[in-house]
Amino acid sequence: MFHRLLASCLPLIPTPVMRRLCARYISGETLTDALDRLEALRDDGYPGVIDLLGEDAADGATADAASAEYLAAVEGISERSLDVYVSIKPTHFGLALDAKACLARFQRVAERCEDLDLRLRVEMEDARYTDATLLLYETLRSTHPSCGIVLQARLHRTPADIAALSDGEHDVRLVKGVYLEPPEVAHTEPAAISDAYIANAEQLLARHARVSFATHDDALVKRLKQVIANAGEETHHELQVLDGVRPSYWPTWRSADHTVRVYVPYGPNWRAYSTRRMRKNPQLFKAVIRSILFGE
Repeated sequence: MFHRLLASCLPLIPTPVMRRLCARYISGETLTDALDRLEALRDDGYPGVIDLLGEDAADGATADAASAEYLAAVEGISERSLDVYVSIKPTHFGLALDAKACLARFQRVAERCEDLDLRLRVEMEDARYTDATLLLYETLRSTHPSCGIVLQARLHRTPADIAALSDGEHDVRLVKGVYLEPPEVAHTEPAAISDAYIANAEQLLARHARVSFATHDDALVKRLKQVIANAGEETHHELQVLDGVRPSYWPTWRSADHTVRVYVPYGPNWRAYSTRRMRKNPQLFKAVIRSILFGE
């Protein structure tokens, strides 16, 4: 109840306070900010993911602008010789407005990624868009096989979605999921979500998918170690983390022979993204309260 009460107060937090709190998780508002951060991570031995923050494009012009920004990001990644792939939310490219136009925007970015030997991943959003996102992904993958998809362990439907993936190798980023869904759609308790994550991981590795395990949960990483061992030596996997979250764990995981890839979000639409993260993570709420009360 306290968590829900705090969540309802998030729109009241002044923007300067929110920006200060979120600085460690968001590289900045410009592409140069993101590329600079990705280059610094590269120098420390961490490959990356770039994500232009935004979703639910209001019109085609907004979706076109997002597409143009991603094309610029692809060029910047290549020019700096970064091991980085791009991650795109379908509604940012106008999925809710026009599915065909959304696909065309993805295809333009995917084609340029292939030209430059880079990878692209289709993000997963809230449950309203799961069917449309999976259809978009499979259509895109039919002509651009290096494209990947994100799946959310908290959704009850995910095991069936994994089973329904087309033949061939898939590149999957497995997340717990940050969208708060009702219990008839998703697991809502942490233990159940973690158990579902492990079951999804086993299912994906059994069908020889390339899997990026996105988590900051050290207990879950320890469970995944056994899952990976059980799957055999031919697995293709890595760990993915959000920039700024538990960086003290990254060297430990890397020393255990995990590739650790860092997800770097950027852009002017950082507030909506940050609000969703705070709704999920009570520790961020505590930071907000301390900042408001004590100016920390």
